[in-house]
Amino acid sequence: MIETINLTKKYGEFVAVNHLNLHVKTGEIYGFLGPNGAGKTTTIRMLTGLLRPTSGKVLIDGIDMAENPIKAKARIGLIPDTPSVYPKLTGNEFLDFVAAIYEIPSRESRRKIKEILEMLDLLHKANELIETYSHGMKQKIVIAAALLHDPSVLILDEPTVGLDPKSAKLIKDLLKAFAYKGKTVFMSTHILEIAERMCDRVGIIDYGGLIAEGTIEELRKKVGEGEGSLEDLFLKLTGGEDTKDLLKFLEE
Repeated sequence: MIETINLTKKYGEFVAVNHLNLHVKTGEIYGFLGPNGAGKTTTIRMLTGLLRPTSGKVLIDGIDMAENPIKAKARIGLIPDTPSVYPKLTGNEFLDFVAAIYEIPSRESRRKIKEILEMLDLLHKANELIETYSHGMKQKIVIAAALLHDPSVLILDEPTVGLDPKSAKLIKDLLKAFAYKGKTVFMSTHILEIAERMCDRVGIIDYGGLIAEGTIEELRKKVGEGEGSLEDLFLKLTGGEDTKDLLKFLEE
């Protein structure tokens, strides 16, 4: 469902993403992990057509993002880490606007909007200005907008940021149900416990390149950690084990 072929992004001499090859399957929850500055957000921007690669290709459901961006983007729902909304619109008005962009018939869009707002516990806020919403509510209205056109691929950058525990649990359940329907979830997160519990496979990127990929069990075999958590594996693979030495120093 998502494929990148030697995907590369350069800013002058700096290589943000370096010949990245991903193959994310239909019905899979894929965790995209890496330290700050590793190239995760740059990759997501290229996957969604917001940023043009220096070289390489992005294919969404077999559609080349560069050759047919409108058709490729129509298959994607994007949930960024920072909600991007129009504060002077109500929740209903914002979702009506999104439905019009995707050319969803009005009768169908009204039904879908009500269902999604109810599912996300936002129906009582539907006719209030988005500027009055909390950060968590803004994040949920962005999630509603991403789901409205029934995308084949959901791409998320830190999906639970700003959500209370109840809302975060709802989103995690929603993502599992989304993948169960045969759709694809591509998720970047710093909360490794979420990735470990939810993801079928994870890819770890560092310095713009993919350094490891597979199931948790496959990563354990790669680093020789029979029972290690994803956090342990991540630290070993990205050279972050010095953190443990710092903690020992602070405890002394």
